[in-house]
Amino acid sequence: MAGAPAASITTTNLMEKKGNHTMAMKIRLTRMGSKKRPFYRIVALDSATRRDGRALEYLGYYNPMVDPAEIKVDLEKVKHWTDRGAKPSDTVKALLKKAGS
Repeated sequence: MAGAPAASITTTNLMEKKGNHTMAMKIRLTRMGSKKRPFYRIVALDSATRRDGRALEYLGYYNPMVDPAEIKVDLEKVKHWTDRGAKPSDTVKALLKKAGS
């Protein structure tokens, strides 16, 4: 096909074909620790990522095994991610309320 123009594939063409999807960001817990000894990290990640998948950023932790439960959150990082459109899960909302944000 000597006279046919070469089709160029660009990023915009691929986006038009697949749809222009934006990532839905979430702030949620990821489980750490051993069996029967849970420890949770508060993380920011894409909502399609599995529960213990790779996080974009670690925002704090929650340790329910000590009395009283230990909660440590970097509120500046949480604000940064919520400003970028990340939605906290119901559990994280409750933890943030307890932590004083």
